[in-house]
Amino acid sequence: MNLLTLFLSALLINNIILAKFLGMCPFMGVSSKVEPAIGMGAAVIFVVTGASILSWLLFYLVLKPLGLEYMELICFILLIAAFVQFVEMFVKKMSPSLYKQLGIYLPLITTNCAVLYAAQENISQGYNFIEMIINSVGIAAGFMLMLVIFATIRERLQGNDIPKAFRGNPIAFIIAAIMAIAFSALAGLV
Repeated sequence: MNLLTLFLSALLINNIILAKFLGMCPFMGVSSKVEPAIGMGAAVIFVVTGASILSWLLFYLVLKPLGLEYMELICFILLIAAFVQFVEMFVKKMSPSLYKQLGIYLPLITTNCAVLYAAQENISQGYNFIEMIINSVGIAAGFMLMLVIFATIRERLQGNDIPKAFRGNPIAFIIAAIMAIAFSALAGLV
């Protein structure tokens, strides 16, 4: 039950986008269509989970035993950058169409603060290996869920008559704010 609570908390209540406001660049940039939003969400799930596992292992097997905990931030940044480069090469090889759709946003996962947040959150909360995986998947799945919901709403808005002043990013920010308010109602769930 504790693991389910941890997962639901990361997925819905402490959502990386709506509660923490991290990862907003790809959230706003890739969310105009559902297909690239799903691809980006899947890539983020893979990167966040993989980077969290690698950073957890690095911290507990190398940095902590050597007394180098203060190097956590720089080591995690380098680790995430290398891991994202691997993912980018993999996506380019396995799905060139998805690689083209994601465009600049795939390399931007390297600088996505959500990835670094997940890695550091797992360490700062003192999660064991299983809790770290559950939390990381929950954070990334929450990112993907919001990305897909937002993309679905934006696709539906394209055919509607929206006042000129609200077209494009203004209406997108209004929708994001309404989503944040709606999901804040889940705060008492766990």
